Amino acid sequence: MFKHHTLAAVAALVLLPVIAPAPAPAHDFKAGDLTIDHPWSRPGLPNRPAAAYLEIVNAGSGADRLLSASSPAFETIELHRTEKQGDVMQMLQTEAIAVPAGETVALEPGGLHLMLFGAEAPFAEGESFPVTLTFENAGTVEVTVNVEKRAGAAMDHSGMDHGSMNHGAMKHGSGEAKMDHSGHGSHGSHSAPSN
Repeated sequence: MFKHHTLAAVAALVLLPVIAPAPAPAHDFKAGDLTIDHPWSRPGLPNRPAAAYLEIVNAGSGADRLLSASSPAFETIELHRTEKQGDVMQMLQTEAIAVPAGETVALEPGGLHLMLFGAEAPFAEGESFPVTLTFENAGTVEVTVNVEKRAGAAMDHSGMDHGSMNHGAMKHGSGEAKMDHSGHGSHGSHSAPSN
């Protein structure tokens, strides 16, 4: 009887489907010597800008620069950096993001990032949208940004107050976020209280 139960248990184990975590699908994109690794964004909030993050790996012997980004899903995309000034975190627009030769540049919460303005509706977890990145040397590459929830990130830029920016002073042509500084002061920055 013991053998019968043992054989039955072994047979049941053999017949059970093997459940193993599936490997994450590759989510990187190539542009010349550059690899753009896993572009992602948090789920959006109504009437708030979103932010997108990624890593740029430069396997080449020459430096490059990310000059601009655009998407049919948003009115405009700006290149931003985050700086702490006193007790306030400042989101500042930057003209370009340097990608030195042989290095990896991370666009991540609390640092460099893409700020996405003017979505028709917020994107939900599990959705995705295209973004075209333009590099000085590598040219243009279209990437797919996955909308994900991630824990433990330093800052959630989509929840910050960007409403004080005057977007009427910006030029939105050809997908590049260009500031018109004629008499508008520092509209390329906005702030939020530090957590």
